[in-house]
Amino acid sequence: MRVAVCQLNSREDRSANLATARGLLDRAAAAGADLALLPEYVDYLGRSAGEPKPEAVDGEFASFFAEAARQLGMWVFAGSFHEASADPRRTHNTSLVFNRAGELAAVYRKIHLYDVEIPGRVSYHESRTVAPGAETTVVDVEGVGVGLSICYDLRFPELYRKLAVAGAQVLVVPAAFMLHTGRDHWEVLLRARAIENQCYVLAAGQIGDHEPGRTCFGRSMVIDPWGTVLAQAPDTVGVTVADLDLDRLATIRAELPSLANRRLPV
Repeated sequence: MRVAVCQLNSREDRSANLATARGLLDRAAAAGADLALLPEYVDYLGRSAGEPKPEAVDGEFASFFAEAARQLGMWVFAGSFHEASADPRRTHNTSLVFNRAGELAAVYRKIHLYDVEIPGRVSYHESRTVAPGAETTVVDVEGVGVGLSICYDLRFPELYRKLAVAGAQVLVVPAAFMLHTGRDHWEVLLRARAIENQCYVLAAGQIGDHEPGRTCFGRSMVIDPWGTVLAQAPDTVGVTVADLDLDRLATIRAELPSLANRRLPV
């Protein structure tokens, strides 16, 4: 399976962001990718005052990426967008997956939300504007189990173990990881999730400045089940491609059977 991780610098012009995303998907398809992953909030990353109106999973955002998947004949993991929720004050941070025919194959709503209160330094509560999801998702991509997550989920290993036990062989992480934490934690956490769950990990990040005070780390990458970084994006908008060797995954799981040897329930 050939995969592509697409790295963007989404800002406050939604049309321009979507056009850039489509261009990167075109490049991924031209490189022979079977699957392409886009980053978190691929269609808009900027001031909250300018955020697009939340949509349903069959809205304009979905239609745009469904058509791209159909035209390119490629699986598209469409990063995430603001999905309308039952709570009018909050949206879901939602990832959609489309198959080669452009059909909606899976939906995942970000479970873990970044809430932090450090007196005198920072006060940020993602849960004020985002409603958490409750369901884990593994989608079958032509016989390969792919487990879904989004950005801050990366810090919660129990989620990825649950995905692996449910059949995931590949884990995807669309993200907008902040620069100051990304420099120290991004690669370390991604490699840990790959090693401990014996899965390939695909991570597609936003890069650069998006609004005053927000800079994302980028460094999108593909990691194998041994924790080896197979491919990493340079510090610019673009597409990074790698081939997944599923026989190697099976060999690693057979020779180091940590998943089979686990004792504690998920």
